Amino acid sequence: MEPRRFDQDNNRPRPHHGTATGRAIVIEPHLRGSKGAPLRASATSRTPAAKLEEAIGLARAIDLSVVVSGVVPVGEIRPATYLGKGKVEEIAGLVKTDEAGVVVMDCPLSPVQQRNLEKAWGAKVVDRTGLILEIFGRRARTREGALQVELAHLTYQKSRLVRSWTHLERQRGGFGFLGGPGESQLETDRRLIEERIARIETELEKVKRTRKLHRASRKRVPYPIVALVGYTNAGKSTLFNRMTRASVLSADMLFATLDPTLRAVDLPRGLRIILSDTVGFISDLPTMLVAAFRATLEEVIEADVILHVRDVSHEDTEAQSHDVEDVLRQLGIEPGEGRRMIEVWNKIDRLDEAARERLLNRADRQLAERRPVLVSALTGEGLDRLTAEIETRLAAGRITIDLSLDPADGAGLSWLHRHTEVISRGMGPDGRLAVVVRADPANADRVRAKFGLAVATPD
Repeated sequence: MEPRRFDQDNNRPRPHHGTATGRAIVIEPHLRGSKGAPLRASATSRTPAAKLEEAIGLARAIDLSVVVSGVVPVGEIRPATYLGKGKVEEIAGLVKTDEAGVVVMDCPLSPVQQRNLEKAWGAKVVDRTGLILEIFGRRARTREGALQVELAHLTYQKSRLVRSWTHLERQRGGFGFLGGPGESQLETDRRLIEERIARIETELEKVKRTRKLHRASRKRVPYPIVALVGYTNAGKSTLFNRMTRASVLSADMLFATLDPTLRAVDLPRGLRIILSDTVGFISDLPTMLVAAFRATLEEVIEADVILHVRDVSHEDTEAQSHDVEDVLRQLGIEPGEGRRMIEVWNKIDRLDEAARERLLNRADRQLAERRPVLVSALTGEGLDRLTAEIETRLAAGRITIDLSLDPADGAGLSWLHRHTEVISRGMGPDGRLAVVVRADPANADRVRAKFGLAVATPD
């Protein structure tokens, strides 16, 4: 049967394309007011169609084949089933006709709503939080990432353990929703889940201490941290690969990257930085995931410069930017805090000349310290402007120091290379080695202490 999508205006199925395996129906509930107006509309609101497309992308990210999808208008949320009785019955018919094993509801569901819908439809029901957790579980590659995802998943599953789950076929415990009946059945016991959560938290504390030691060791060298953030699929990993010449997974899929990746990069003027690629953000990112990945996202919290990568070719780029800023605020970072944040308007290769000109004019009208940089991570266009802007931002917070060294002081020169940015060196008229270095304030104090005659001036 040809894959179908429901037209919300006349409820007639219309075709759409799917390439994955595992049959699923994706439902996008659209809350509407009494007069048909969308609830909580704002300048950053997405259209129902755009939200549906994202939900379909999330489903495909875990190898589901979306056989039917559609936007369902909802006048009011029903406590028992979220949707009205007629729509529940209609979808039940679709599940049976299309032999779907999973129904994705792109909204948060209570345990009772989830249980009742599963009973009515005879299929697995997954809400947005459960779907994102499943994706994160599949993408995690490092031990830390797996532990963080499992912790978030167990916290979510604990709320699903309601009184009626007694039979093996109906248990909701386990790590993932696509496994067979009774998978990881011991985790359906609340006590065992809480014990497992406690063990994971203990292991994560060890990981956090190790990460803290690594971060402390990096602070002893003059390598500033530049972190990439952005909405999932905005092109962060492609930009990371372009800047580092690495081969980190980058693909046209949601959450292609989960575990953080760090690489050393030498900028054109010789400054070495540590570039960090992080997990992509998404609208309605579960709070438990933000909390679980806080240790990973500390690379962002402590970064010297943050690159907010945006897909300016996407119709919802403004709404995506708003969602990223919301997550940054949860991390204690104010997006408008000035020179620390650089907006990178990516994927300009997808725009025509007129659209490019409009973006350039818009960028030029902004204040210098908030002016975005237009790039194409795919082709490399604009990367020279981006690296120059990074160097400018980093230099603004550092101190330039002029030193005069004994030419035989190889150990001192070596120390400077390890702990500062050496801008220039050469023989002075007095036969001594003239060295100009740049360092952050903390390291500048160390330079002064080690070379007592150092004179510091603001850069």
